[in-house]
Amino acid sequence: MHPDMFYEHVVYQNPFLAIRIWQIDEGAQNRASDETRIRLEQNWQQSRYSGWHYHEEVEFLLVLKGELTVFCKEERISLQPGDIALFGSSEPHTTLQTNDGSMSYIVFQIDLRKYWDPSTLNSMQHFSEVIRPLSSVNYIFREKEDVRLRMAELIREIYVEMNESKVGYELAVSSAIKSMLLQLLRNDHRQQLHYNNNSLLTRLQPALTYVEERLDERISVADASKLVNMSYTHFIKTFKKGVGMSFTDFVVLKRIKKAEQLLLTCEHLSIAEIAESVGFTNIGHFYEMFRRYNDCSPKQFKLKLQDKSG
Repeated sequence: MHPDMFYEHVVYQNPFLAIRIWQIDEGAQNRASDETRIRLEQNWQQSRYSGWHYHEEVEFLLVLKGELTVFCKEERISLQPGDIALFGSSEPHTTLQTNDGSMSYIVFQIDLRKYWDPSTLNSMQHFSEVIRPLSSVNYIFREKEDVRLRMAELIREIYVEMNESKVGYELAVSSAIKSMLLQLLRNDHRQQLHYNNNSLLTRLQPALTYVEERLDERISVADASKLVNMSYTHFIKTFKKGVGMSFTDFVVLKRIKKAEQLLLTCEHLSIAEIAESVGFTNIGHFYEMFRRYNDCSPKQFKLKLQDKSG
């Protein structure tokens, strides 16, 4: 595994907007003045993607020039100028430049949780990534050119607004972000962003948060049901209806997803230590569940993704 796999702490340009957007120009240093070259070098050192990494923010990549290959657990995507890739919150990913010429692309990172409010709650629930990461909708960019072009236009608009910071730029950026999400939601014909009953997700949110925050501890159905003021039996039925899987399966899924993240980013942890850190006290059970979701062992998973990123 590469030594530079890491958790990236994103520093927002505007904390109220909870976003960071910048352009990476590889090869631009050779054409820049000394002062500009220093700034570009600092920018590059801060933003370089040379290995698997993750962050809490959702990320969009828009290629402006050159060719780029991006990897996440589910797929490998080859990007040409004008192409876009999307990664979900805390989803490990990496990039690989696939040509020897100059490379230019925009990186746009955003904490969508900051955009949840009473007026948008029902729509924003579709982006909660309860079961699937947002990378599951990358197919939209490949299948619908008009959507890809519109999304690229919106990303460029946000980039310009953030850099020029004219009066009202916060309104312009917020509007563009919501337009991007609407494009994804209305063009998701595979319904990757849809769950069985989104209204129930609001009711179940305390239980979902309870699971996310206690993956390394014992998780109790009884405790989760109390958080949403439901009886044990009613909670089990309601959870299955709202999320589309049983509470037990949901807990296992979240534990395995966290284990995948740790396998990619924590070189110093053994597989046994990772299993314990995500709540598996029985290593055999961990291997069994991991194989169920990945069709391979944890070690094979590490090797497979290591091979992907070169």
